[in-house]
Amino acid sequence: MYAVLSSGGKQYRVEAGSTLMLERLDGVPGEPGAQVTFDRVLLIGDGDDVTIGTPTVAGASVSATVLGEALGPKLVIFKFKQKVKYRRRTGHRQHMTRVRIDTINPTAARRQTAKAKADASEAADEAPVKAEKKAATRTARPRTKKVAAAEPKAEKAAAAQPKAEKAAEKPKARRATKAKPKAEE
Repeated sequence: MYAVLSSGGKQYRVEAGSTLMLERLDGVPGEPGAQVTFDRVLLIGDGDDVTIGTPTVAGASVSATVLGEALGPKLVIFKFKQKVKYRRRTGHRQHMTRVRIDTINPTAARRQTAKAKADASEAADEAPVKAEKKAATRTARPRTKKVAAAEPKAEKAAAAQPKAEKAAEKPKARRATKAKPKAEE
């Protein structure tokens, strides 16, 4: 079983027993042995059964134990401007918390997937009934105003057709152009 959780603006894929380096957790003592619960679980997977939250899986949580605090890798910030001998080199190391994932609690997730499957089967049973009702209402409808309004337009189009035929019979007038004199040899 695995889960995807969100902490510190980042997403992590975790399994029971895995170790994780997170950005420092606020409100959690940094001493080893403290218990932490992550409620922002975005996805839970168990073999082929995957539950995706919208945006989180309701009722699911991940329990972890704090292993200690550490510093992240050093990042070098180097500012430089050409031709003026301006150079500034600074560094930064982010404070991190190491945690070990103990358990993944998908209690609500399993109920949610079972409910979704039941809803899908009910919807499949109701689909043919709805299609039959739609077909019955289409045949029993009276003429609409749009159909009645389209009939006079068709008559006008039929009356305008002879005019279009006369215009097609007339030869097109050609633009007069000056003839270039041919060079005599």
